[in-house]
Amino acid sequence: QVQLVESGGGLVQAGQSLRLSCSASARIFNAAEMGWYRQDPGQERDLVAIIKRWGDTMYADSVQGRFAISRDTDKNTVYLEMNDLKPEDSGVYVCHAQWTNHEVWGQGTAVTVSS
Repeated sequence: QVQLVESGGGLVQAGQSLRLSCSASARIFNAAEMGWYRQDPGQERDLVAIIKRWGDTMYADSVQGRFAISRDTDKNTVYLEMNDLKPEDSGVYVCHAQWTNHEVWGQGTAVTVSS
């Protein structure tokens, strides 16, 4: 059963922008803290950004000031607006939701930034 559906990845040049989307069921979206992680091949997932149910956000130092995470309660969707992209931002971006004793991961969407 697919619970998180990501979209928006692609190939861009350095300095350009992308917006990732993660859609969830209402049950998950309304209960969960949601976030985006980046995973490089053979590496562990690194936190990129999270957003609490009440809207507080947290970012990795490497993306602070360039990325913005937000949630749309009408669409049960979390967005990651990525600006001024750099080649080191490349990777598979995976959506994550966690709530009491539960967590779920999306399948990921690939982002490639060329120099």
